[in-house]
Amino acid sequence: MIEVRTVTKRFRGVVAVDALTLCLGPGITGLLGPNGAGKTTLLRMIATVLAPDEGSVTVDGRDLAVADQRVEVRRRLGYVPQEPGFHLGFTAFEFVDYVAILKEMTDRRARHDEVRRVLALAGLDDVRSRKIRALSGGMRRRLAIAQALLGSPRLLVLDEPTAGLDPEQRLRFRELVTSLAPDTTVLLSTHQTEDVRALCQRVIVLHAGAARFDGSPDRLATTAAGRVWTAAERDPRAHLAWVHADGSVRHVGEPPAGAALAEPTIEDAYLLLVGRHDDSVASRRRRRSRAVA
Repeated sequence: MIEVRTVTKRFRGVVAVDALTLCLGPGITGLLGPNGAGKTTLLRMIATVLAPDEGSVTVDGRDLAVADQRVEVRRRLGYVPQEPGFHLGFTAFEFVDYVAILKEMTDRRARHDEVRRVLALAGLDDVRSRKIRALSGGMRRRLAIAQALLGSPRLLVLDEPTAGLDPEQRLRFRELVTSLAPDTTVLLSTHQTEDVRALCQRVIVLHAGAARFDGSPDRLATTAAGRVWTAAERDPRAHLAWVHADGSVRHVGEPPAGAALAEPTIEDAYLLLVGRHDDSVASRRRRRSRAVA
């Protein structure tokens, strides 16, 4: 169980996470949001990399602000950062073995068995003796996932875990994550709405450091009901529009009378939700500008 209580984090006066409160339990939760929404900052605080400026984060009742409790959380945590750091001279096996040593796996034989297990889970068994500098970007991403699985952690924090993976690798990742024990808590950020639809029981849309939606993927999609339509030509009144392969134009926004409404998707709802917030921010800025003038 993860509890985030009124957490705020700033960088040089800019608020990245804004008085955010969340409670996360076992299962897979997806974080959606544009670049700069605060997703990585939130994940880094939960993964014990950053400390909040205000508020608190607890994992299974352990307060991450307390050093010995923070160490306890790290023992049961798997973390894939947005930009994993690798020693390029290590082999894949040596890198994961090094992380296993940091996780206090002191029995050499048992540790090496565990390293081989997670490399196989990530589909890297055949390249475990290859130097990291010789691995492709997708292989390095899978290597980051492998080290996060060491010790079958109760909590997995994954920042853009499918970035750089090809379609087959993405499907294998989904298979791997959904096979985890039912008491495992997985929190992942992604720009892939199809990953959210395929993996997540819960989705949180984060924008400007605040949660704009929290619920199931199906419920997110229904928030766009009646606001998605298709037409032969682009409607300038739409919030967004794009051309399908068949030549029809899909619109999201406020449909005109008599429009041919379409079944909404998670992506439609996300675009509308983020767009509405952007519009409200722009409106507040215009009002402040007029007040100053």
